[in-house]
Amino acid sequence: MWSPLGWGRLTGRIRRGAPLPQVSRLHRTAAYGPPVDDERLYAVVDVIDELAGETGRSVPQIALNWLLQRPSVASVTVGARNEEQLRENLGATGWRLTGDQVARFDAASTVTAAYPYYPYRSQEGFARVNPPIESLLRAG
Repeated sequence: MWSPLGWGRLTGRIRRGAPLPQVSRLHRTAAYGPPVDDERLYAVVDVIDELAGETGRSVPQIALNWLLQRPSVASVTVGARNEEQLRENLGATGWRLTGDQVARFDAASTVTAAYPYYPYRSQEGFARVNPPIESLLRAG
């Protein structure tokens, strides 16, 4: 996973109603990355803040740990600018968010893929249009 902290947006330094920090790559790079809806970003950061409070971990550590638990993520490449950031990022390993915590992060961060990826080109979309037989039997 490249840019696992969302071009610096998931470091805990980007906050609702606050200007970008003076020292931020986003001043130079925001226009080159994927577009991000600010309200969605703030909703995700709010959940990460809650999880950080529950776990005693930092915002970047929560974001990286969540990524490391994704079944489709084989590796994570961090872009630390200095030793302090590298050490901070390495603190995302050796522990796990709980199932409930992952579910809360998922709920805040999940988006429906745009066409043509929706509904057929992703596992999630495919499951929606071809639900498991058990769910059809339960529905009745």
